[in-house]
Parts: sequence; structure tokens; C-alpha cells
Amino acid sequence: MGTMSLLFSITTLIYLVASILYLVAMVGKQQQASRVGRWTLLAGVVLHATCFGLRHSTVGGTPVTSLQESLAFFAWCLVLLFLLLDLRFRQSVMGAFAAPLAFLLMVASALSPDVVVQLNPVLRSWLFPVHITFAFLGNAAFALSFGSGVMYLIQNRMLKSKRFTGIYQLLPSLDVLDKVNYTCLSIGFPLMTLGIISGAFWANTAWGTYWQWDPKEVWALLTWFLYAALLHGRLTIGWRGRKAAIFSIIAFMFLLFTFFGVNLLLGGYHTFEAFAIL
Repeated sequence: MGTMSLLFSITTLIYLVASILYLVAMVGKQQQASRVGRWTLLAGVVLHATCFGLRHSTVGGTPVTSLQESLAFFAWCLVLLFLLLDLRFRQSVMGAFAAPLAFLLMVASALSPDVVVQLNPVLRSWLFPVHITFAFLGNAAFALSFGSGVMYLIQNRMLKSKRFTGIYQLLPSLDVLDKVNYTCLSIGFPLMTLGIISGAFWANTAWGTYWQWDPKEVWALLTWFLYAALLHGRLTIGWRGRKAAIFSIIAFMFLLFTFFGVNLLLGGYHTFEAFAIL
């Protein structure tokens, strides 16, 4: 096993250990387990960054041009963003969502074909890593918003049914979950916006046009409008709570289709294969 594969496997194992620690912290209300989980995730994100550095030197470019690389990068962005948000909220239950999701993304990455997709020379630009970073960090923020939205709906249902035991006692209050949802939306929306803008400039340098109505561009714009409507509703109409949680879940479903469905079903200029052959 090469150095890069070994580091990748260790990183995946670290995310699994952190997942267990955060689940123990949530179920057993063990603050010590939460603190250890936080430091474990921090070690994982540093080691993960080392993996990307080695991959970058091996392939000679930004290592986010295949499904395997994209899933791993998504996991890294998710963990990094969670650790930053955790500085404010200190909610171990969010770690019990973020760490297992990162672990599953790493497993999916490991099971994906290990192919090196070299960018077509016309696509090589400093705008590519900028576009990718903004887009994936925005996706990570929306994933956390989705997680908090699901938890909000579960907690809200428990309250309405007056079942104050079990999972009700494990989740944060509705107010905290709503604040997490809004914070993630406030972070994710500008990042997505910058991702779309930088992608448009990148497209112009490569193809001489800012917009081509490619399937992924169309779905990304549609998803952007959904999150824009949600943010507008929260800021001007006073949307919050259950309505905001449901809307964030629906919008994330569109985001997932933009990320996976377009590549697998619709094709276009943004498929992983197209990076090499265009």
C-alpha cells in the first residue's frame, strides 16, 4: 500500500473513531467524549489535507476531477466547516451527524474507481481550484443545514406528540437547531454564489462564454434560487422553525441531484469525463 493510500485509510479510520466518540457523547451525554471527538476530527482534517497535497503532486493538478476525489474533498470540507461552526455552537449532536457522514463519503470514495482525470489544457486555470473550493464549502454548509433541519423536524414532532423521552432528550432545543440552520444557510449561500460566479469566469476563459445552459449550470442556478428564496424568507418574511427546516431539506435534495444526478443521468460539460475530453 502506497503512502497516499495508507494516509487515506488512516483518515477514514479517524473519521470512524470520531463518529463513535460523538455518538457516545450524544447518547451518554459525555462531554469528555465530545472533546476527544473534536480533537480527533481536527487530526483527521489535517491528515486529510496532507492526502490532498500528495494527490496534487501525483496528478499534477487540483485533485477534484473524478468521483473518488470529489467525494473525499466533500468529506474534508464537511469536517472543516463543522469544526469551525463547533467553535460557536458546541453541539455534539451535530458532530454525530457530520462525522458519520464524512466517514460514509470516504467509504464511498474508496469504493469508487481510482482514476486520474487530467484536465484538458483549455480548462487549466487558477479559477478552477477557486471555483471548486467555494462550491464544495457551500455544499458542506448546506449539508449541515440539512442535518439541523431533519433534527428540527424530529424534535418538533416529539414535542407535538408530548413524548419527552428517548431521542427528544438527545437533541438540542428547537431554538438552537433553528439558529444552526440559519447560520449554515448564511454561510452556504454566499459560498455557493461565489462558486457560481467564479465558475462563470472560468467558463469564459475556457470557452469564451460565461454561460452555456449546461445541465449542471441550470440545476446549480435552480438550487441557488431555492436557497435565495429561503434566505429571503427568513430575512424579510420571518420564516423560521418548521417551514425553514422543510425548505432547507427540499433545497438540499436539489443540490444532491445537481452533484450526483447530473453527472450520472444528464451529462454535459461538467461530467468528470468531460474534464479530460473537451
